[in-house]
Amino acid sequence: MKTKYFEELKPKLIYVFRINDGTHKGCLKIGEATMGVDPDEVDITAIVPNSKVLNKAAKNRIDQYTATAGIAYELLYTESASYRKGSRTIGFNDKDVHEVLKRSGIQRKEFKNIDKGGKEWFITDLETAKRAIAAVKEGRESLNPGEISVGRSPIEFRPEQAEAIAKTVKLYKKAGAKSRRMLWNAKMRFGKTLSALQVTKEMQFVRTLILTHRPVVDAGWFEDFDKIFYDSPGYAYGSKNRGASFASLESRHRREGLKYVFFASMQDLRGSETVGGKFDKNNDIFSTPWDYIIIDEAHEGTQTALGKAVIAELTKESTKILQLSGTPFNLMDDATEEEMFTWDYTMEQRAKLEWDRNHFGDPNPYAGLPRMNIYTYDLGRLMHDFADEDIAFNFKEFFRTNDNGEFLHHADVLRFLNLLTKEDPESMYPFANARYRNIFRHTLWMVPGVKAAKALSAMLKEHPVFGNFDIVNVAGDGDEEEDREEALKKVNKAITEAQHGTITLSCGRLTTGVSVPQWMGVLMLSGSFNTAASAYMQTIFRVQTPYSINGLVKEDCYVFDFAPDRTLQVLASVPRVSHKAGKTTDTQRQALGDFLNFCPVIGMEGSVMKPYDANKMMEQLKKAYVERVVRNGFEDGYLYTDELLKLDEVAVKDFDDLKGIIGQTKAIGNSGNIDVNAQGLTNEEYEEKEKLEKKKKKELTDEEKARLEELKKKKKLKEDAVSILRGISIRMPLLIYGATIENEDEQLTIDNFTSLVDPQSWEEFMPRGVTKATFNKFKRYYDPDIFAAAGKRIRAMARAADRLTIEGRIERITDIFSTFRNPDKETVLTPWRVVNMHMSDTLGGYTFYNEDFSETIAEPRYVEHHKVTDEVFAPGSHLLEINSKSGLYPLYLAYNLYRRACKNAMFSPQTLDEHLAIWDKVVADSIFVICKTPMAKFITRRTLMGFRKGSVNMWAPEDLINKIKNQPELFIKKVHDLVGKNVKINAIVGNPPYQEVVAQKETANGQKRSSSIFQHFQILSEQLGKYTSLIYPGARWIHRSGKGLEQFGLSQINDPHLCLLKFFPDSTDVFKEVGIADGLSIVMKDTHKESYGLRYIYSKNGKEITVNADNPNEDLFPLNPLDNEIVSCLDAIIVKYNSLHESVLSQKLFSIESDFVERNPTLVREYNEGDYFDPELEIKLFTNDKAGKSGRARWYVASKNVITTGLEHLNRWKVIVSSANAGGQKRSNQIAIVDNHSAFGRSRVALKTFATEQEAKNFFKYATSEIIRFAFLLTDESLTSLAKKVPDLLDYSNANGIIDYNGDVNVQLYELFGIDDRNQQHLREILASKE
Repeated sequence: MKTKYFEELKPKLIYVFRINDGTHKGCLKIGEATMGVDPDEVDITAIVPNSKVLNKAAKNRIDQYTATAGIAYELLYTESASYRKGSRTIGFNDKDVHEVLKRSGIQRKEFKNIDKGGKEWFITDLETAKRAIAAVKEGRESLNPGEISVGRSPIEFRPEQAEAIAKTVKLYKKAGAKSRRMLWNAKMRFGKTLSALQVTKEMQFVRTLILTHRPVVDAGWFEDFDKIFYDSPGYAYGSKNRGASFASLESRHRREGLKYVFFASMQDLRGSETVGGKFDKNNDIFSTPWDYIIIDEAHEGTQTALGKAVIAELTKESTKILQLSGTPFNLMDDATEEEMFTWDYTMEQRAKLEWDRNHFGDPNPYAGLPRMNIYTYDLGRLMHDFADEDIAFNFKEFFRTNDNGEFLHHADVLRFLNLLTKEDPESMYPFANARYRNIFRHTLWMVPGVKAAKALSAMLKEHPVFGNFDIVNVAGDGDEEEDREEALKKVNKAITEAQHGTITLSCGRLTTGVSVPQWMGVLMLSGSFNTAASAYMQTIFRVQTPYSINGLVKEDCYVFDFAPDRTLQVLASVPRVSHKAGKTTDTQRQALGDFLNFCPVIGMEGSVMKPYDANKMMEQLKKAYVERVVRNGFEDGYLYTDELLKLDEVAVKDFDDLKGIIGQTKAIGNSGNIDVNAQGLTNEEYEEKEKLEKKKKKELTDEEKARLEELKKKKKLKEDAVSILRGISIRMPLLIYGATIENEDEQLTIDNFTSLVDPQSWEEFMPRGVTKATFNKFKRYYDPDIFAAAGKRIRAMARAADRLTIEGRIERITDIFSTFRNPDKETVLTPWRVVNMHMSDTLGGYTFYNEDFSETIAEPRYVEHHKVTDEVFAPGSHLLEINSKSGLYPLYLAYNLYRRACKNAMFSPQTLDEHLAIWDKVVADSIFVICKTPMAKFITRRTLMGFRKGSVNMWAPEDLINKIKNQPELFIKKVHDLVGKNVKINAIVGNPPYQEVVAQKETANGQKRSSSIFQHFQILSEQLGKYTSLIYPGARWIHRSGKGLEQFGLSQINDPHLCLLKFFPDSTDVFKEVGIADGLSIVMKDTHKESYGLRYIYSKNGKEITVNADNPNEDLFPLNPLDNEIVSCLDAIIVKYNSLHESVLSQKLFSIESDFVERNPTLVREYNEGDYFDPELEIKLFTNDKAGKSGRARWYVASKNVITTGLEHLNRWKVIVSSANAGGQKRSNQIAIVDNHSAFGRSRVALKTFATEQEAKNFFKYATSEIIRFAFLLTDESLTSLAKKVPDLLDYSNANGIIDYNGDVNVQLYELFGIDDRNQQHLREILASKE
């Protein structure tokens, strides 16, 4: 091995030793050393473990760092670090062994004051260490559960756990090869992970996926996997961090039949392209045929569109799904009794109480689960400056900080802390004396945000009482889940080392899925009246973790809440959810009583204790119902009376008539935090139906069967009625918000509702055809008390916002708007998110959203477009919204001018009044608004100024659309009257109306005839302002197609003033639930810009492509920049041959209108394949059976005489497509060949006609090739631009000399057009997305 001067490479060995002292008890060190053998002379893979050569080398190495310290050690094992794989020798090292141990859940031993060598010690035994070495040699990343030598025994499941497992297994077995879903509505501490994995074991599922919104719970699942599968070597666990990788698990399954459990995070899967994310990843996980998917904390992150898409993609035909949640309030409505298992707090505490009675002498498994006690303190009475009107204590304002990170209301916060600690042996505050402080040695305090946590931490450390506690701030810089493990370590370390106790400050971290047994109480100092019940219950149950020390047991735990209304609303609703009861049944009252029995709620008013009983809590439910109606935007069953249960024939006919006017809208969605009796039955009928449905069908009598059918029909009748009324109801909140009302008690009633809205606004905001008289016919179905209370609540929330900071008020107002629903495509309320996205893309300024506009942020961020932003938001600027419905655009503009004014003020504003004075001046001097109706004016004023007095510059003409279209000069004059004659308008913004209905066909199934009007707003805006920034439909004007848009589109796309065009092909990327066929465009112009060219952004599924584009002149502007190279190739071929657009024949070719068959039934007879017709005298005619949406195209036979035009094409072969989707943009274009004895109506259009059948067949192959299908997609669906980018090769005979139509047409066309492999792949992906 040793030459004269140099050392050769030496082979390695792995050693295991222990030190027999207290510090190293129960742990082993696994290290590596080199040995002095020549691999050329000795087969190092064949050296026997523990042989003399290995032991000697190991001792030499260990002695190097133990001998000097005089440490005695015991060498336990040595093995060569090389092994044979086929003909190759493979080496490994000690780090490979460590990695297997770590991924198998074996913990490293951590020593204090020890060098880095301490990282090689593991808490394990020799057999496990040896198996880890063997696993490395076998290429495995972790050990199987049975290979880890620790004391194991089967889990003894509690009765309720065994019941949940048995009920689930029974459901899954009954489902057989079909997919089935189960929901476990089980409180925290139920043991959901162990029980869910036991289902895997009992069902012997091959592939199990654990899906969670919180990736940090991986460790817990891994530990529980070992507890269940310790005796099942045929199962393995995997995740990104523990156990084996997915690829390894699947490979072993295919190779050796391994069954496995894999852990994945929802966040990771949501980012995958498969479900619309941005990254090409996780394809193997999505394509795997999962037998069983466990969705942990199913109420989190699974109900969003992306979350649903992930689950839908993972779920295969036979996949069984188990949803786990302690607070499944958003899931329960979708689960039947058979599909749900419930175990709530009341059940747990009752089981604890009754155990000894039923299991005499057996240890009580519930004994360690403490009883909850909830104390509420009305802080609003003590500090009324921070109590919102009819809302809850405003924690956000109370704990607001200044720029220095100190509390703005420092004196009030200090007064609150002193209140908690005021020395008083009789006080009911938790820190009022030494005895209490000893009880509450460790507590969790929930605060409104990161800044509040930092400021409170500093104040507590300086406080004479709280300064004795160790303050642990785990709020950090945010609440990212990835930091949770560190936060938990921080808390546990503080608890271990604290002399007097700890206070943990959080604004979200450590409130789900963690256990800190020492926490005795939680102080709720955050949230609001509408805090979700799920979030509230998750948080307060953190303190219910069992705990015992030195023979003492935690039997009680405490919640201290300082917003009583919020507490009571949540608690009143929770027991109902567990029982899925109706409105206020005896069952519900009983459930509430049971809950209070095991979780007393004590109201503290001054020094007086007031325990709540079931009756008092029931009163709180009325508030909860009202809050729910408001949060659901009046899309809620509680808004209606029981009159809907008594519909007679006359009433049913009334509803049918109303349905004819406004249609039947979608069903009411889930409420989120309170289960509603949407059954459409009285409480007694609901319970009767439940009892009958629980019976097996064969046990029902004929009378019971009939009764059950009657109750189901009754339920369906109410559901239909509610879905029809929805079209009216969802429009009410916005009108109530804006209405001018002097006396709410007298005027805000269902009977008076129509008088609150002027006729012009009623016509604008209500469904077309629903007059005030129509509404009055149906108002009896609305609950007058709920309507009035919900209306007052909306206005109270808006009124309370007037006393907040400017930012706080904007947050409150935009939160109110988030509850309002979009009634239809014509009445789209531009959401606050879209306003921010639109304005930050064009004008810049302060935006209230994060960079991908997925969520609001605590502090607005500044987006700068340099010259534009500076000019638009300069002092003295004049800004105009051209069509305000909500006032949210002016709100954004005013805020940015307000921020600039504050910055430029000589003295920085300090008080709220000083800030409001600046705001009012900005609105009065700089903001101008045009509204379509008087009500839109009132709504906009409310948004900008609330209920305060102040000047707002608004104009609402009687007929805005008419003035814009037909009287532009008058419109411009009126705007100058509003703004000032010689005043420059710096910017005009908005989301103008897109269309107006100009006529209605007489036929019952006819469609509305509409014409585009947004272009008129664009043209006039350019005549008024320097900058214009509007949002409206995109594809048709860009491609100069569609009625009235050809000249506008040509002019606009070539306008040198055009500086930014952003196009969204999918409108739902902007307006989440509003589909607009043309997509959407954001158009910005600078009327002082005279140079050509523009910045173009193509945005799809959150991905953007930005290019500096040229104005296209007469050419068509390519929508997707990735198409540009292909478009250039197509253009070159079009120049050489021709464009197919020139050959497309008129839709009126044969002058057969859509209603031809309806009007002339005697002139046609139906034709089916093979039927006889006389080609000399007759033709086959393909046309609709009737006009309108319900018409269907089919074949008829008619006399040749019915054809009066297009006769030169009648005897030619034709290739036709659907005129509604000729290019195939939205669905198949239904391309087909029709023979030389056929004609067709307006529902089809001919691309070309031919003399021979062979030419038609060849052209058909050409038109359905990949590149030509793609070329059709390059223009919008309008016939006026159809096939403009499709080359026409002119000659389609077999002797054409260009394409051999008997060969592979795709390959030949790619070569002819010069389309390379990369672009071929691109266009194939586009085509695949259309299938």
